[in-house]
Amino acid sequence: MEESREVWKSLSLTHVQYLEGDVIGFILAWSSMLPIFIFVSIVTLVLFRRDLHTVCFGAGLLLNEVLNKILKRVIAEPRPVASHRPTNALGYGMPSDHSQYMAFFSVYVTLFLCIRSHSTGACLERIWKLILVTGVMLSAAACCYSRYYLLYHTPAQIYWGILVGVLTGILWFCMVHLILTPYFPQITTWKVSEFLMIRDYTLIPNTLWFEYCHARAEARSRLRKQKSRAQ
Repeated sequence: MEESREVWKSLSLTHVQYLEGDVIGFILAWSSMLPIFIFVSIVTLVLFRRDLHTVCFGAGLLLNEVLNKILKRVIAEPRPVASHRPTNALGYGMPSDHSQYMAFFSVYVTLFLCIRSHSTGACLERIWKLILVTGVMLSAAACCYSRYYLLYHTPAQIYWGILVGVLTGILWFCMVHLILTPYFPQITTWKVSEFLMIRDYTLIPNTLWFEYCHARAEARSRLRKQKSRAQ
């Protein structure tokens, strides 16, 4: 009788592999894509909003990734053995880059919402913050677990990735919040900042409402001018 053989499939967008027919593995494979989605989102925000804090956040994510590459080369610990993949196919595994990335992201976002985000004290606002923090933490946990479930990292590699990500996230947030933020008003006056239209939203309580009100006021002003010219 012919033995059944495990078949590992790759997601159509990437080379993240999961066991064919494994629904949980399929879902976790997509959760393993979160760092890529986050990176694309941050780059989009930087290009379209050009807010100094978003730029600093993106820079922190990049520096965290560089640190991970350095640690992997120094420690040089291989990934776990998997029957469908050569041991050295994806390079070294200590610490887990996905775990470090998501830990940095979740810690930084949590600190931003709790400390930097302006609060009116409204109950609805606190609920939204709690929902956001919970969602970020659960997403990070799913991504980290996916690296173990899909046999890309050992538990120790994931734990150390989380620890490094948490520490770098806290340190980078403190640096941005305590050291860099006081210089934001001055940075926005630089010629290069004016050329690139770099902005500072630090003192604005609700940037979405602020942009909405200004866009609506400008649209109404231009509409009145068009009507007056037509008359």
